[in-house]
Amino acid sequence: MSLKLKVPRLAIDFLSEFNCCARDDRSIVARAPLTSLPLYNKNVSASAKQLASADFPTRWGQFRIYGFRLAPALNGKPEEAVALVMGDVHTSAPLVRIHSQCLTGDVFGSLRCDCRQQLEMALTMIAGEGAGILIYEQQEGRGIGLMPKLQAYELQDSGLDTVEANEKLGFKADHREFALPAQMLKALDVKRVRLLSNNPDKVAALQRAGIEVTERVPCEVPASAHTADYLRIKREKMGHLFKEQSS
Repeated sequence: MSLKLKVPRLAIDFLSEFNCCARDDRSIVARAPLTSLPLYNKNVSASAKQLASADFPTRWGQFRIYGFRLAPALNGKPEEAVALVMGDVHTSAPLVRIHSQCLTGDVFGSLRCDCRQQLEMALTMIAGEGAGILIYEQQEGRGIGLMPKLQAYELQDSGLDTVEANEKLGFKADHREFALPAQMLKALDVKRVRLLSNNPDKVAALQRAGIEVTERVPCEVPASAHTADYLRIKREKMGHLFKEQSS
């Protein structure tokens, strides 16, 4: 049965680009239950093109940065991402983190999420091992974009959780896809990884794309007064794996 929702214009424009609903003025008709979780990367046939590489010194140590682009998909827009590579990533399965862009957290240090802490934890762990890969994707707000993410913040301020806010705007809980990271790893000739993630769906996405995940390494940040509910919703509604005290 179709579900009619009144949503902001930004949300309608986003959804129309991805051809996931019918437009009718400011209403949308959802074609799938909004509570359904995504099945990431069901079919990966495209290949990533490396556009650039350069030495990349950081406060965590020396990396090489690679820029990749995935050929346009159905929405006609190419996806771009970078990979920070340190040390020997071929002799054994390297530690790999797939990190989604978070302007509010990564740049401004927002305490509404754990993104910056996870990013810095990943870089610290890679540096500690002397080898590894961090893939940084342009997937702001779990793929909905910056302005809809801020609209979701506003709804969260009124009492909705992160999933409810996305759904109120007409989005799924998570719009991310992981076709590009999988193809980047293949382009880097990395076929086996130890994935730094709390999200079992990321593990499944890489495996469906032909990347062997030999181990899922937790990437847990201690909960704070600001993130306790955020982390609880990740565990309860999105299936992320946390220790009970971090939820």
